[in-house]
Amino acid sequence: MSIVIVGAGLAGATAATELRDQGYEGPVVLVGSEEHAPYERPPLSKGYLLGNDPFEKALVHPLEWYAEHDVDLRLGVTATGLDTDSRTLSTTGGDFTYDQLLLATGAEPRTLPLADSADVPVAYLRTVEDSDRLKSAFGEGARIVVVGAGWIGLEAAAAARSAGSDVTVFEMEELPLLRVLGPTVAAVFADLHREHGVDLRLGTEVTPVDLEGADLVVVGIGVTPRVDLARSGGLDVDNGVLVDARLRTSVPSVYAVGDIANHAHPRLGRRIRVEHWDTAIKQAKVAAHNLAGADEEYAEPPYFFTDQYDLGMEYVGSAGADDEVVIQGSLADKQFRAFWRRDGAVIAAMHVNDWDAGDTIKEAVRSGKLPDPA
Repeated sequence: MSIVIVGAGLAGATAATELRDQGYEGPVVLVGSEEHAPYERPPLSKGYLLGNDPFEKALVHPLEWYAEHDVDLRLGVTATGLDTDSRTLSTTGGDFTYDQLLLATGAEPRTLPLADSADVPVAYLRTVEDSDRLKSAFGEGARIVVVGAGWIGLEAAAAARSAGSDVTVFEMEELPLLRVLGPTVAAVFADLHREHGVDLRLGTEVTPVDLEGADLVVVGIGVTPRVDLARSGGLDVDNGVLVDARLRTSVPSVYAVGDIANHAHPRLGRRIRVEHWDTAIKQAKVAAHNLAGADEEYAEPPYFFTDQYDLGMEYVGSAGADDEVVIQGSLADKQFRAFWRRDGAVIAAMHVNDWDAGDTIKEAVRSGKLPDPA
């Protein structure tokens, strides 16, 4: 049985790895449009962007691993069409037939026409080349404008300030990360960046005048799942590729994982699409098992993390800005645990600079119960 994986990023490479680790010996083709061996993207806005880690540390495997494990890695090859009746994938490198197909095509940054049409350099952050461009622009006295105070925007702002740049961040919401964290915890991130000298302009829509004189404008206003290939194959698409609890699409021989997977989550009881590192890895492993004949559900809660200046955070679960939040520890000292509750049950939890709390927050979400503050 032949398995073709489209998307040679973290999810695609993890699926190929899991297939071989679990003893699958059939043909595996991994197709990716970038010229690099598959790599993780979080370092592009964290350690690699800060200059602390080499790019090689972000690689899923050294390039030679793929040949050594009989994975047919096709780099610089873009998928252009999908015929699910004949089970044929069309690409710029020729056609591939498959028995089972895994889509891990990821997402692409949303563009900001206002910035793109301005007479200033503009950058988005998705590839290692994007990260290199940011890194080369950041430096003592450089004027950096960041549009969007989400995770990518804030991490880029922190890296720019750490390099000595003058940084202005524009965000339409009243606080950064407001929709994710709610006002109590979001205020911590606003304070953090102001304390480090960022000109944080909240509740403000950026204008062309605001961009004048910038050495670089970094746009971080979210991403759009890459679903054109899935749509060309007649798969059900709605804010990503619709998959069931087992990560199977509307066509039984095709699975989807990572940024594009709009997943019927069996524990949450609703659909969710998650754009984070941990989900890419864990969904890919479950999908690999199912591609090889298993029948597993993916039921892990979402997880993500961030590093900004001297603040490190881990978050588990899925909550909204209106859910009740309970704080244990000190917001002012930026060392605390936060628990979001809905109908009395803990549905999400995070810690900030409390590295003994990882298991505690996971258990709180699993059990739905607040831990003893002691």
